[in-house]
Amino acid sequence: VLEARDRVGGRTFTVQNKETKWVDLGGAYIGPTQNRIFRLANEYGIQTYKVNEKENLLHYVNGKSYPFRGSYPPMWNPFVIMDFNNLFRTMDKMGEEIPREAPWKAPCAEEWDKMSMQQLFDKICWTSAVRRFATLFVNVNVTSEPHEVSALWFLWYVKQCGGTMRIFSTSNGGQERKFVGGSSQISECMARELGDRVKLQSPVYSIDQMGDMVVVETLDKQTYKAKYVIVATPPGLNLKMHFNPELPPLRNQLIHRVPMGSVIKCMVYYKENFWRKQGYCGSMVIEEEGSPIGLTLDDTKPDESVPAIMGFILARKCRKLSGLTKEERLKRICEIYSKVLNSEEALHPVHYEEKNWCEEEYSGGCYTAYFPPGILTQFGKVLREPVGRLYFAGTETATEWSGYMEGAVQAGERAAREVLCAMGKIHQTQIWQTEPECVEVPVFPFHTTFWERNLPSVGGLLRFVCVSTFLSVVTTSGLIAYKKGLLPRS
Repeated sequence: VLEARDRVGGRTFTVQNKETKWVDLGGAYIGPTQNRIFRLANEYGIQTYKVNEKENLLHYVNGKSYPFRGSYPPMWNPFVIMDFNNLFRTMDKMGEEIPREAPWKAPCAEEWDKMSMQQLFDKICWTSAVRRFATLFVNVNVTSEPHEVSALWFLWYVKQCGGTMRIFSTSNGGQERKFVGGSSQISECMARELGDRVKLQSPVYSIDQMGDMVVVETLDKQTYKAKYVIVATPPGLNLKMHFNPELPPLRNQLIHRVPMGSVIKCMVYYKENFWRKQGYCGSMVIEEEGSPIGLTLDDTKPDESVPAIMGFILARKCRKLSGLTKEERLKRICEIYSKVLNSEEALHPVHYEEKNWCEEEYSGGCYTAYFPPGILTQFGKVLREPVGRLYFAGTETATEWSGYMEGAVQAGERAAREVLCAMGKIHQTQIWQTEPECVEVPVFPFHTTFWERNLPSVGGLLRFVCVSTFLSVVTTSGLIAYKKGLLPRS
């Protein structure tokens, strides 16, 4: 295993120090239906715990905080309720038409891929409130902007994570749990098993397939030979490697076209859990352009020690605020927490940790690579396609929970089985395997109400009102005309 960094773990990164005990500066969250990562955790004896969501969540919009329960903040304006409901119902419905393993084969693939999510929102949404929340929904899930991502790709991304409820929810969703001791433990346990076969600080410089063996050379001029090679980096990082023979045309063009998302992960530590005393769990959905943070979760340890709030600086805000100092970012974060929680205590942190993933040379960003409009239908089919004796893994190549740790595990195991198949050790039908449900982390369905299923969209209601009004006017005019003898009587 050739690892470019001086540590294993990639986009997971757990740091230990006296102020935090341990803190996940990278990928951290796991939840129901992510069965492979739970299986690995069980194998290594790594425990999980639930992210706190016992008290109220907070929705901050138009300068005011509104407590709520559940996955999404409630809306009070009936037009906004209809618009909000229709948006998420439509995204899930469109997602049902997209195959997990081949989104480019969806019936409307070409049409949806040419469209950005911004264009789709402009088409679906009627109210500014829902457009604003829809933007935050894209920011939070794929750390990019709605105008940057293909509608086909984003709808696929949400679908392969289980839909709009599963991907955004904490309880019963993708953010339900964390690992006691941090997520890097998974990679570290694997590395211990492999021993000195894991080579750190070994960025791959070239991969040569011209001879009987694949020859891999690292930046420090070390050479390794193998029958097969699995490349498990984000696609864009293939640009740092020299291939002989050159990559096929579509693969070569693909790796120039899939950028990484932008995010700074921020943990603010406090003397005590003052938000819980106020009746809040620590989850905040913040809709304010001036706020650095869009979403927060409680990051207090499972034994309720080391009180902390985790927040994401996302997409455009990440790029804008990257030029500030760490202290300036902390000041702005504490100020918005103070406003949202209406608390003076939020202004007085005792410690701060952050990680700007945009500066990571061997990630290029986080959480995942995204597909701009027009790319998935033209280049997606080569994403997992082997090139000679090269096979491709990495969370971007997964078909379930791509972008998460679960996706990375699925992709790695699938690529390993592809190599076993090429060696004649397993049959082709064994490459793709389903994973049994994790007994300790049950999956509960999200129930929709009659009104959620049948409430009209704003456009549907307006059409109904217009048609009804037109028919009423025609009927009334006919009756008046009939009574005045303007219409012939039979």
